[in-house]
Amino acid sequence: MRKSIFAKSALGLFAATAVCTPITATAGAELSAGVWWVYQNVTNSDFNSTSFNEDLDNETGGNFADPALILYADDDGSHGPWHFSAETRIGTGSFTSPANNNSGDNFTLHKAWIGYDLTEDTSLKLGKSQVPFGWKTTNFWPGDGLQGGYGDQMDVGLKLSGDAGAIHYDAAYYHQDDWGEDSTDTVDDNGHWGTSATYRKIKTGVLNVDWTFLEHHTIGASAQYGRMQDLVPVAAGNPSASNDEGSHQAYDLHYMFEMDNWTAKYRFISVERDFDGMDALLASADAPVDDKIENQRHVVEVGYNHNNWFYYVDAGVASTDTTGNNADDVQFIAPGIRYQYGPGWIYFEYLQSDGDINAYGDVYESDFDAAYVAFDFYF
Repeated sequence: MRKSIFAKSALGLFAATAVCTPITATAGAELSAGVWWVYQNVTNSDFNSTSFNEDLDNETGGNFADPALILYADDDGSHGPWHFSAETRIGTGSFTSPANNNSGDNFTLHKAWIGYDLTEDTSLKLGKSQVPFGWKTTNFWPGDGLQGGYGDQMDVGLKLSGDAGAIHYDAAYYHQDDWGEDSTDTVDDNGHWGTSATYRKIKTGVLNVDWTFLEHHTIGASAQYGRMQDLVPVAAGNPSASNDEGSHQAYDLHYMFEMDNWTAKYRFISVERDFDGMDALLASADAPVDDKIENQRHVVEVGYNHNNWFYYVDAGVASTDTTGNNADDVQFIAPGIRYQYGPGWIYFEYLQSDGDINAYGDVYESDFDAAYVAFDFYF
């Protein structure tokens, strides 16, 4: 569970918002870069690890941490119907887990895809792209909160996206959640889909439909179903014994409002993961509390924009129906202010929570409160 919190360090504060200015233009390409880091002060915590220790931060006054260099490459529109986009992160602020990613280091490809426009309103993407499931928060962390596993995910596969009047739709197949045979790195939404020593999701189909039924008002539904691979034999050096007998499914109902300076979002997420048949995992010391995980989450975000300032709050509640999991309903609230100062943004945020989502996608109780000030710039 501490890995879950560690993976969700405040790095995610910046992962979802930057629009970058080209620094070097080659034929058909726009290259740009950015840097970010964060100040964190833990004010209340049930965790003893150095990064999340309340007593340590009370003594030191918190710390500046998690810097990253981010490199971007995008097409400039000169290739006709063909497009591409990639984002590479380097540093402890890469929002990746070296123990569970493809590089084995604080280095990751957040995204890398090739796209083709089938029509003016329909496109295909092949590679690592954002999973079309519900909506994304203003900042990944701490705003993501109890969306864990169904927030800002980047998986490897094929995605069809299109628009038909007031309707936007996506249909996707993701063969795996990251590059390689055993990576579980979904970047940014890490820590909720197993580890390289337990399990990962594979062979997942996703459908999403959003309908702007009135001006300013959009409703939508998303669904996904896929397999889960037992990685315990792989980690033990016996990959032939691995199987994909597990299955996962989830659906999301959401609403989005935007008018003038106001925005509001709501989503309901229903989660099921069935580990039956993943015998090596279920017999291991890291087995889930039951072979079937079930829970529900409700999440909201409300925001107001004024000139260069954006004021917002994310909040949510989650409850478990998993046999053997005695956790009560848990909740979080994360108010924040974002200021655009020119080349980037500064975020002031505070998280108060009494629970989270673990690596098996289920609810657990744990107090964790922290203040964050995040800095980024792009060039």
